[in-house]
Amino acid sequence: MFNNIEYQYLISSFDAFDTSVTDSWLTGVIKEEGGIPGQLSFIYCDDEYLLSLNRKFLQHDTLTDVITFDYGEEMGDISGDIFISVERVQDNAVDLGILFHEELFRVMVHGILHLLGYTDHDQVGREQMREKENYYLSLLP
Repeated sequence: MFNNIEYQYLISSFDAFDTSVTDSWLTGVIKEEGGIPGQLSFIYCDDEYLLSLNRKFLQHDTLTDVITFDYGEEMGDISGDIFISVERVQDNAVDLGILFHEELFRVMVHGILHLLGYTDHDQVGREQMREKENYYLSLLP
């Protein structure tokens, strides 16, 4: 296992950010949670692309901001693909009255938390994930 975070852009209009900061931050999240950083890919796409994945793999016919695919092969290996709809993140940021990048980083750490085994299928899980998101966002340099 090794620590490698890749960023892929399936859309042309995306305001890039300093990935060296997010690499260090997300690696720290994984380690603090007891995981071993592996191969991670963040794939930034549009609503249509993410909706097609949601339909195909999860049988959900709804828009979402993030879908995570776990590829960790060994216990503790945190590896996977995290697909993020930039359109959803932008709309959510506007609705919440926050900056785009603040919501983007929340969604990024949300995907990591899924790879670490957290779920948001019920109210208790959603609250636990939100607390973790808030905590880890407070550590972002």
